[in-house]
Amino acid sequence: MKRYTRDEMAACVARDIPEGAYVNLGIGLPTKVANYLPADREVFLHSENGLLGMGPAPAEGEEDEDLINAGKQPVTLLTGGAYFHHADAFAMMRGGHLDVCVLGAFQVSAGGDLANWHTGAPDAIPAVGGAMDLAIGAKQVFVMMDHQTKTGESKIVAQCAYPLTGIGCVNRIYTDLAVLDVTPAGLAVREMAAGLTFEELQAATGAPLLRPQ
Repeated sequence: MKRYTRDEMAACVARDIPEGAYVNLGIGLPTKVANYLPADREVFLHSENGLLGMGPAPAEGEEDEDLINAGKQPVTLLTGGAYFHHADAFAMMRGGHLDVCVLGAFQVSAGGDLANWHTGAPDAIPAVGGAMDLAIGAKQVFVMMDHQTKTGESKIVAQCAYPLTGIGCVNRIYTDLAVLDVTPAGLAVREMAAGLTFEELQAATGAPLLRPQ
């Protein structure tokens, strides 16, 4: 089955982030988006550990151990970028000052519920962390994830089976198979990987889909 690569997924997300947006990129796969933002588009990347104005990942050998994102990955700082207190970073998140956040997920429901912090595994992260603040504080929530688990189960479901991070908060889902919009009528297919049929996509998805218009 034809799939988007992770770099292609990141490029899709970057394409949909508008000029002048204040954006938080969640830990893991979403951090790749920073590498695909067009150089001529002004986007302000925010990190919950107290950064605004992050750039792409540094070249190998040019990492600064004091300049990292919330996932402890080395980043760069664009001209005009700023450092500030962790509490101020959360005030931006909770105060509705972020236009977009891009988060990973274990499951997303047909109604836009998000589960991205706990699967019940004994070695799982013990607390929800900043994802909850982002999910309810950002004006738009994009989810970037594989369409299925390693065992072939859909991560897009009618109802989430895992503890929720946020209820009805997801606006758009980017996977290795498709881009889906969460709408009042259901999950609308915005685009699909080249060569993939709607029937194949529906068979891989645990919730009903609306055909692309």
